[in-house]
Amino acid sequence: MISAVHHISIIVSDEKSLGFYSVLGFKETLRKIRASDTVVLMEGHGMQLELFVDPCHPLHPTGDEPYGLRHFALEVDGTLEEEMERMNNIFAEPIDFGPIMIDWTGKRFCFLKDPDGLPIELRE
Repeated sequence: MISAVHHISIIVSDEKSLGFYSVLGFKETLRKIRASDTVVLMEGHGMQLELFVDPCHPLHPTGDEPYGLRHFALEVDGTLEEEMERMNNIFAEPIDFGPIMIDWTGKRFCFLKDPDGLPIELRE
């Protein structure tokens, strides 16, 4: 029986993504440098991210969603607006948050993108 999400694996283009995910509450726990890439494990919110830092990884041919991972969602403690303000106060460049929407259960959510364009859902 499945008891929990263990990790989410994401291919990123460079180390700037590590800073992005640290602002989202993830801390680096392990780093392994390999010939083709660097694997960085980050933990936070009871889950693990497995980031493959690979500046030579081929992009999706159409520039659309990457294969294998559509998006992942993070729940915020307060309101979406409070989290948007917190994140925009940390990053040098403002984050382009998508519109706040309501899902089929009545919960508010919005999307933003990491430095490589991976969509991340924030939800109340």
